[in-house]
Amino acid sequence: MRIIPPSSVHIDTVLSHAADPALAPLGQGFDPLISRSWQRCIQDYGLDPAKPAPPRFVPRQVLLDHQDQADELINVARAGVEQLYRHIAELGYVVLLTDNRGITVQFLGDPDDKASHRKTGLYLGADWSEDHAGTCAVGTCIKEQQALTCHHHDHFSAHHVSLTCTAVPIFNPQGQLLAVLDISALQSPPSKDSQTFALQLVKQYARMIEDAYFLRRYRDSHILCLDSSREFVLINRHYLLAMAEDGSLLAANTAGRQLLAECALELPLRPSALAPRIGVQQLFDCELEDVFNIPYASADHVRAFRTHRQNALYFAALMEPRRAPVQALASSRELPRCALDELADDDPLMRKMLARAKRLCSEPLNVLLNGETGTGKERLARALHESGNRSQAAFVAINCAAMPESLIESELFGYQPGSFTGARGKGMRGLIQQADGGTLFLDEIGDMPLHLQTRLLRVLAEQEVMPLGADKPIKVDIRVIAASHRDIRQMIEAGQFREDLYYRLNGATLKLPALRERADKGYLIERLFTELSEQRQRPPRLRGDAMSALLGYAWPGNIRELRNALQYALATCEGDEITVDDLPEQCLPSPGPRLPVPTEQVRTLSADPAAQLEATLRRHRWNVSAAARELSLSRPTIYRWMKVYNIVPPKAWE
Repeated sequence: MRIIPPSSVHIDTVLSHAADPALAPLGQGFDPLISRSWQRCIQDYGLDPAKPAPPRFVPRQVLLDHQDQADELINVARAGVEQLYRHIAELGYVVLLTDNRGITVQFLGDPDDKASHRKTGLYLGADWSEDHAGTCAVGTCIKEQQALTCHHHDHFSAHHVSLTCTAVPIFNPQGQLLAVLDISALQSPPSKDSQTFALQLVKQYARMIEDAYFLRRYRDSHILCLDSSREFVLINRHYLLAMAEDGSLLAANTAGRQLLAECALELPLRPSALAPRIGVQQLFDCELEDVFNIPYASADHVRAFRTHRQNALYFAALMEPRRAPVQALASSRELPRCALDELADDDPLMRKMLARAKRLCSEPLNVLLNGETGTGKERLARALHESGNRSQAAFVAINCAAMPESLIESELFGYQPGSFTGARGKGMRGLIQQADGGTLFLDEIGDMPLHLQTRLLRVLAEQEVMPLGADKPIKVDIRVIAASHRDIRQMIEAGQFREDLYYRLNGATLKLPALRERADKGYLIERLFTELSEQRQRPPRLRGDAMSALLGYAWPGNIRELRNALQYALATCEGDEITVDDLPEQCLPSPGPRLPVPTEQVRTLSADPAAQLEATLRRHRWNVSAAARELSLSRPTIYRWMKVYNIVPPKAWE
């Protein structure tokens, strides 16, 4: 008996069903979305299931154009795409975000399966439009503008029958298709029911991305948040309506538009002065004043309204528009500017720390700053000085770790003429005297030698300094802000730091979080980028793919490393915008999630990874970048492996 290949059965099923949709395959019920798509593929596109076209990838420049047009969406969707991938990666799925034409503009998948993903089209730059790829989750979702799962033999092309793909549309605030979120797997159980949970999960994340995009676009408007539950309205925000000052509705998310449709209301696709305006009073039995008073109506800032048409009850919260900074008082005088306010945006840890710093900025207390290297301790110290009552006097900074031990004493305390060989003929006022009336910032105080710690302790205790070679002390009025990335308490226990000096310095402690822990990385990136580019005649624009890479990087060097990366990008970019390709190599995103240790990448190397790695490095004359490219690993991973296996380059190549 001749066995018919599964592909032949699939081809016959597609052709017969497309010719007569009443014929359901194998006598089973059939998804009408798939049925309509099969008919389009044959009747409208002229596709042949027996001649499957290979995956099509757009050229690099075309991909960059598509990413540029989807720039704002990619920036907003990044966190949702990465979070979704973390949920499904272990199950063998990949995540694709395509634009409304089916071009994959963002992709996350296991780097080890790169070849298989590219072979099936599950990769960045792939074209999943239905008129080319045939019936597929993305292309059919774009045509039908509905969520669906295209499972195994639902696909038109026999090239794709091994895949299971689930796609959900993302709409812009006017209800037009913006993008498609898709998860796909190379292998899955035969039953389509196995993908039911996948469909619900992708719907949830598509809604989150859509709503985040909505909130971004209308952050300068009032946004009415609605839910059928009072307890969840502040969390769930199921319905979102953007509202003008006069109460007219500007836009709505998908759920909001459905609510308006149920109430026989419809927003114009393109709002204009001539289009009829829908007011919130047409939706709810209320006055406009009732809506704007929501934040003051109750203790939980929630108010209940009923719809006119269905008399359905909804609970409402109001998000007020982002306000421009107040520029003047009622007296027309400018408000005093606080330097501390510029150090953070909406990060909770920073805001809590800065609130304490504002209370301390004019107090006669010495302050100790803690935080990893590069977190901005000197900038915080300077902001404390500029925000306090010593701002008109000097701010003097010294890095105790960068200055040779032999010079710290003379630099700090100064000296009289002829105090030692090589001294200036007129002597020198030390940094402590220069800071008289102002602030002395001692960075990396943990690196100050013990014998100088004793002298500094006396200065703080007596408020006087004794220059080298002087006969009598000189009175000074200083405030000391000290900083260290080291654990001073451990140093005290090890006998490396004086405990009494620690308590003199530690009138108050402020701790700076690492950049990777901060929720306002976007604000910091934009602020630093503006600072660094303002000297240029035509500063470039920071494109969304570059911003996504910067937001996704772990920043072990903190703000200092971020500043260096932006300076590098500004120096190397050739056009009027900075793309992801202009960033330093260590900041470039990998196809999959960043891994903190190299153990997951051992499969890339042979059974003897140390020998293979060393051989590869020698072959490339210890060029780490070239070795990383050959092994499909990042440079940091190569360096980690070199450290693990104690592979040290010859002196000639260091």
